[in-house]
Amino acid sequence: MRPSERTPEQLRAVTLETGINRYAEGSCLVSFGHTRVLVTASVEENVPGWMRGKGQGWVTAEYGMPPRATHTRGRREAAAGKQTGRTQEIQRLIGRSLRAVVDLKALGERQVVLDCDVIQADGGTRTAAITGAWVAMASAFGYLRAEGVLKADPILDQVAAVSCGVFNDVPVLDLDYEEDSNAEADSNFVLTGSGTIVEIQATGEKRGFSRDEFDRLFALAHGGCQDLFVMQKAAVDAALARG
Repeated sequence: MRPSERTPEQLRAVTLETGINRYAEGSCLVSFGHTRVLVTASVEENVPGWMRGKGQGWVTAEYGMPPRATHTRGRREAAAGKQTGRTQEIQRLIGRSLRAVVDLKALGERQVVLDCDVIQADGGTRTAAITGAWVAMASAFGYLRAEGVLKADPILDQVAAVSCGVFNDVPVLDLDYEEDSNAEADSNFVLTGSGTIVEIQATGEKRGFSRDEFDRLFALAHGGCQDLFVMQKAAVDAALARG
């Protein structure tokens, strides 16, 4: 039995609450169990200098964790004067994941910045951020279409992410911190609604893992993302219905 008493294929309780920030074009408070991430989508009428004149937009992300998002207080990265390598790696992953499902030409010369702030961390913050970022971005595009700024929806597909791992020799879905810190192997899967793979991160932490174990992890991730896609669509539909 898992520490949370979940079955191997069971997600934590997931919520996707939209309209959290009244100022951002799109926002989502995503919860995977005790992990909570606030995502805002800001649309800027410009693009990075290296993209000017190309007739297309850009999607990027920033990721951060306030000092008491974890069990003990951490130092603010701003106070340290630089971002950690982990922060840079995660925000690049989020940006890549969202760009994989956006028609940048349909976006025009605009930039979408997805700010992902981890309010509380209990494992899977990057996967929660990606899943919530898609909701925030889709909500922002819906708002821009309603305002007549965009003629067509730039979104090509859904994208969601979930962690999996081998815990006590059993492949399991959606690791919380207790499982993640003790797993023999862990992985993060970023998948699209049409079934394509955006990214897979998989590591043997305490031992190598077999092909059969990897196949089981992939199957668990696929099933978990199918559930997340349904929740994402319901959240965005509710946001657009509210206007």
